[in-house]
Amino acid sequence: MRSIFFALMLASVGLQASPLPKEFVNSIKLDVVKYKLDNGMVVLLNKDNSVPMVSVHQWYRVGSKNEVVGKTGLAHFFEHLMFKGTKKYPAHDLEFIIQSNGGSNNAFTSRDYTGYYISLPSDKLELALDIESDRMVNLQFDMKAINSEREVVKEERRMRVENSISGSIWEAMFKSIFKVNQYRWPVIGYMRDLNAATMKDFKDFYKTYYSPNNSVLVVSGDINISNAKSMIEKYYGKLQPQKIPAIEKLSEPEQKGHRTTTLRKNAQSSTFMVGYQGPNVEDADLAAMEVLSYILGNGDSSRLHQRLVYRTQLANSTWAFTYSLAVRGAFLVNVAVKPGADLNKAISAAYGEIYKVRAEKVKEEELTKARNMLVSELVDRLKTTNGVAQSLAAVETITGDYTRLFSDIEKYSNVTVDDIQRVAKKYLKPDQRSIVMVVPKGS
Repeated sequence: MRSIFFALMLASVGLQASPLPKEFVNSIKLDVVKYKLDNGMVVLLNKDNSVPMVSVHQWYRVGSKNEVVGKTGLAHFFEHLMFKGTKKYPAHDLEFIIQSNGGSNNAFTSRDYTGYYISLPSDKLELALDIESDRMVNLQFDMKAINSEREVVKEERRMRVENSISGSIWEAMFKSIFKVNQYRWPVIGYMRDLNAATMKDFKDFYKTYYSPNNSVLVVSGDINISNAKSMIEKYYGKLQPQKIPAIEKLSEPEQKGHRTTTLRKNAQSSTFMVGYQGPNVEDADLAAMEVLSYILGNGDSSRLHQRLVYRTQLANSTWAFTYSLAVRGAFLVNVAVKPGADLNKAISAAYGEIYKVRAEKVKEEELTKARNMLVSELVDRLKTTNGVAQSLAAVETITGDYTRLFSDIEKYSNVTVDDIQRVAKKYLKPDQRSIVMVVPKGS
């Protein structure tokens, strides 16, 4: 029922340049039951009986920011190891059991968290809870299996970073804008650290961070709340909490000068990314920065696309993105230069559009359209059981308050043209700018 309602509302509102009706903004709510087990695990339950499916998300408050120099990549490595199985659910059986019961599963790692999920028919909820609670504490460690997976992770790094234009740019950009903060190294880790990781490193990391009091469990879909609580208590209630070390939130010094990085790759044309330090997820400036990123670089009508792709035909594609993180964020602009086009002209054009949002107020219709796009994308994510679970898990894991998912919508609605210019002046300063350029070898 909820998904149909949202779809109809969006169809009626569209992405027109008129404010979203207040009743629409206020209607975006979910019925969520939140509680905490005695061992510290946070549980969110969302009942939606429209489809006989359930999505179980088990997220851990551990990402690459919890690593230290010389031991990078452990958080992502564990995304792989958690599929190596337990005595009850061995690796060779785990995938088969889930799929044969009509389900699917996957995982992902970020700088702030690691998430695992299983989506399957609602009458198989107990199976998903058994699997996730079991591998939280009973993961098997076999050096042969670890070394085999080590080669898989290393190949993934080669493919996604070293042999990838976009991956190389992302790694270089975060290394450029963060010199002190833990976000400066890549989520996948450095090759030397992947090679050096020992059995003790893995066991210590697992015991430290894979514990109920460092986890958020979200169950969304066709459930009975009372029955779900009973099953969760059955499988998780006896698990013991661990002492979680407090992470040192290293404040990044203010950048005092323009930074340039040039990478030479086997590429037909150049690509560049412009980056700035941005607000974290708790910062009041975040909503305005996210709206600004849509005005600058989201969609064919955005300023960067209109200037670089449509009018000057210097680029094949452009985008802008606010990367909000727990400790510190980033504001990024990316441009794929058209083969044969002048790289310096493309860079100057991008700088020009960034300068304009600092020097002049954006148009009211631009602001309204950007706000509508943001809200519509959020609502789109809430149209599926898995999307609801993932959205709730992400906000709860990072902020500790899932209701931020809904209050942020109101914040977008309250952003003004003055706010856009204010945050642009605050964060997008030329002397706080980094640029990473990928140019064809031999050019």
